[in-house]
Amino acid sequence: MSITTFASGLRGRRLSRRLAQLYIGLALYGISSALLVRAGLGLEPWGVLHQGLAERTGLTIGVVSIIVGAAVLLLWIPIRQKPGLGTVSNVFVIGVAMDGTLALVPEVRGLAWRIALLVLGIVLNGVATGLYIAARFGPGPRDGLMTGLHRLTGRSIRLVRTAIEVAVVASGFLLGGSVGVGTVLYALAIGPLAQFFLRRFAVPETEGNSTVVASGTREQAILRR
Repeated sequence: MSITTFASGLRGRRLSRRLAQLYIGLALYGISSALLVRAGLGLEPWGVLHQGLAERTGLTIGVVSIIVGAAVLLLWIPIRQKPGLGTVSNVFVIGVAMDGTLALVPEVRGLAWRIALLVLGIVLNGVATGLYIAARFGPGPRDGLMTGLHRLTGRSIRLVRTAIEVAVVASGFLLGGSVGVGTVLYALAIGPLAQFFLRRFAVPETEGNSTVVASGTREQAILRR
């Protein structure tokens, strides 16, 4: 076997692994978000907005997630962000996985079970985030908006992200979305969890002629739907 053939096969295996990580991660993200809904102790920031809109429109929360993701993606046009495969897949896969999980998992009664479901949902969300980011196929629509505004305004990522998520949570709460201890716990835990699992699922980059579907650093790809 020649070196060129070996290198080509290696790149192919890495690409296959990245694709698997991308779609497994997105599916797990939707599943974890659905578990947070069933826990009923507060959702992640964008989940609060999705649930509030679902309450107002009568649509499923997964369908609302898809619509909001597509709308946010349109905002990329004026700020000149470039979507990748992961960006477009994020819009659809998470919403479908979320609705599918909600159809299969019944409502949970009993505080102990709800707390367990909340913790499981947050940890699984961290796993999903690590898988998805490490695949390196581009940021999600909402985080692309964040990094784009950071670039245009010159404000820090922390400030831009905080401003967006405060606005999202406030809007979702006014629409009837669930804000609670789970929202706070998610905000505190998701960063360390995502960083931990990102390191575990990192795919080594090839030197030279690598197969890149979407550009962007891991810092730019931090997912928060």
